[in-house]
Amino acid sequence: MSSTPATSPRVVVIGAGIVGCSLADELTARGWDDITVLEQGPLPAPGGSTSHAPGLVYRTSPSKTLSAFAQYTVEKFSALRADGQSCFNAVGGLELATTPERWADLHRKAGLAASWGIEGEIIGPDACLKLWPLLDRDRVLGGFHTPGDGLARSLSACRAQTERAVARGARFLDRTTVTGIEQRGGRVTGVTTDRGSFAADLVVSAAGFWGPVIGRMAGIGIPLLPLAHQYAKTTPLAELAGVNNPRTEASRPILRHQDRDLYFREHTDRIGIGSYAHRPLPVDAFAVPRYDEAPAMPSSYPFTEEDFAPSWEDCKTLLPALAHTRVDEGFNGVFSFTPDGMPVLGESSALRGFWLAEAVWVTHSAGVAKAVAEWMTDGRASLDLHECEVSRFESAQSSPAYVEERAARQFIEVYDVIHPLQSMEQPRPLRVSPFYARQLRLGAHFLEGGGWERPHWYEANAGLAATEQLPTREPWSARHWSPIAAAEARATREKVAMYDMTPLRRLEVTGPGALDFLQHMTSNNLAKKPGSVTYTLLLDETGGVLSDLTVARLAEQHFQLGANTPADLDRLLDHAPDDVHIRDITPGTCCIGVWGPLARDLVQPLTRDDLSHQALGYFKALRTHIGHVPVTAMRLSYVGELGWELYTTADLGLRLWDTLWEAGRPHGVIAAGRSAFNSLRLEKGYRAWGHDMTAEHNPYEAGLGFAVRMNKGDFIGRDALVALGEPTRRLTALTLDDPAAVVLGKEPVYVNSGGCAAGYVTSAGYGYTLGRCVAYAWLPPLAPGTPVHIEYFGEKTAATVVEEPLFDPKMTHILK
Repeated sequence: MSSTPATSPRVVVIGAGIVGCSLADELTARGWDDITVLEQGPLPAPGGSTSHAPGLVYRTSPSKTLSAFAQYTVEKFSALRADGQSCFNAVGGLELATTPERWADLHRKAGLAASWGIEGEIIGPDACLKLWPLLDRDRVLGGFHTPGDGLARSLSACRAQTERAVARGARFLDRTTVTGIEQRGGRVTGVTTDRGSFAADLVVSAAGFWGPVIGRMAGIGIPLLPLAHQYAKTTPLAELAGVNNPRTEASRPILRHQDRDLYFREHTDRIGIGSYAHRPLPVDAFAVPRYDEAPAMPSSYPFTEEDFAPSWEDCKTLLPALAHTRVDEGFNGVFSFTPDGMPVLGESSALRGFWLAEAVWVTHSAGVAKAVAEWMTDGRASLDLHECEVSRFESAQSSPAYVEERAARQFIEVYDVIHPLQSMEQPRPLRVSPFYARQLRLGAHFLEGGGWERPHWYEANAGLAATEQLPTREPWSARHWSPIAAAEARATREKVAMYDMTPLRRLEVTGPGALDFLQHMTSNNLAKKPGSVTYTLLLDETGGVLSDLTVARLAEQHFQLGANTPADLDRLLDHAPDDVHIRDITPGTCCIGVWGPLARDLVQPLTRDDLSHQALGYFKALRTHIGHVPVTAMRLSYVGELGWELYTTADLGLRLWDTLWEAGRPHGVIAAGRSAFNSLRLEKGYRAWGHDMTAEHNPYEAGLGFAVRMNKGDFIGRDALVALGEPTRRLTALTLDDPAAVVLGKEPVYVNSGGCAAGYVTSAGYGYTLGRCVAYAWLPPLAPGTPVHIEYFGEKTAATVVEEPLFDPKMTHILK
């Protein structure tokens, strides 16, 4: 908790739903007392999504961050009391499987729960029936039971947190409609309402599905789409008579029937049913009626019985007792979806002091509020939030058409079994490299990331795969994979391959103060001669790894950075002095990685400059020409082989590809995809930021101490690193003992045969050079040779801690 500031900043929170109330409570708990919460509806039930939410809190998610949000929500609401009872009813959760695919997925979900420290158990049909006697046992294959999940009493939680915040100095004003966001010089200065203006140093939009309305007032696009979701209540069931206390309403677990996009909860002697099975029902946030003009409340639209009819039949099939009831009441409730299904959090780079806490469900509400409050008061959250930051969306992903299409698809897929590599099908292609036409001709199999089409393998290399001796993969790990990847990896190790590296973010930093600025911002020493390249880290004040960068000093005052997300650009711009200029050059440039033992044989004849190891060593850069194409050649290798990253402008990209391709024919050059690329980088032990390490980890425990130069002078995070003790966890390399076994990431890892998971897998992939799967995992410090087990779909797979790097520890493949 931060210390109380001498003068608390003036904060205006827009929206008194569960997020706004939770945020006011969290901010005042941290000593900020000048908090004004504005709400257009009446309190305590103002008519937004919180007012109609059924209150389901399931904690298990593929996102570690979302799971942590939900866990805090459970902890906090369990301790809150209103009307003499807890604001959380821990009835538990029960997810059912009625198909083999779902049954397998529940085992995977149980692994996720174990990875994130959530109690859960796979149970059989009889145990499911004991928890929910109304089930048709013959239709149930089994279930996943999480006893700590349950029902949030969201309006009660709002009242309880409001009372605490008010006692600490906050004020809540209902019936106050925001009409404008005041700003001056790129900073927010206040909020205009129909009841006057409120000066503010910080404004937080926690307006739920009205977020786009508030965003437009601020001149900011908020990437969310309001959608209506059906919820119905049955007439009373004789089987529930006398079962439940009317005050707590429910005693049986929340029930999910995801094979039919349905969930169920008890309302004393009735059952509430939520359905995602219907068509997407988008709502125009700008046309939502005011509270007094709405038939029920602004977030509640008329029930469309025709959309619910198929779901009602599915309900009666699963719960036969419902055949003796009917739908007594229902509504289409509005709430928010984003293009990737994650919340939208953080300060806007376009309007400083304007914060977002949007697209947040009750499930994650208290956890989000805590994280945003930490971020506002301390400058960082205790959780990694990169999946939620508003800056994560590329400009190409910010059009209204893109947001609407992807967010509607998120609604459709909310209960689908989603593979970790699965890409949405539309709108695609959106961003393509200059090599796209050539890649299509080679039969590229594309997946998507950041809006980019990324080749994962090429059908043109299928003939090379015929000689590969690979174990048969089980169906899940075989999705979005091809044995061609093995052939492409082998060709990279034995000959030469071309990789499309265009999606790698490229930033240009120039100006008289560029070196001093980058020295302060990053952990490694960049005070080297032009032509040098340095791997370095962006750290926060606690030493957490915000990103990793590759920095090439091209001239005294000219640097090119290889970065990760748009947040890297925002972070640098936030700190840049007037004599430093930063711009994103990614859209106007492209890159080809040429790697393999024959890389120099391919590239050297195309340039008049000396590319020998003596002339252009490892981590060096040179501006040269490849044929007719001017390039910046960087002697880097993310695959552990000799070669270069060759950068040029987008207009010359196709010419560069064709020049290299023709010159490479005598050497057996191939185009290779990201599936092979990932295998090769894992064998070499190269980290992937956002997967292997995040702001929750420091460089030493992540195995990146070599990128820290404590003697170079001051830099962000240095003081925190000085104070660190011995690591209590490390990013640990593992190999699976069975050459046929494969894991994909996020699985729990056990050091002992029993007990809780000791850690979880970050990145994993088959090492074709090594002939077995490689996995990296966060674990307590363990000696090489230590046996561990990774749980994959409910089965314990033996693995062993190994020394890094697994491949070419003496660097003989690169340094030649």
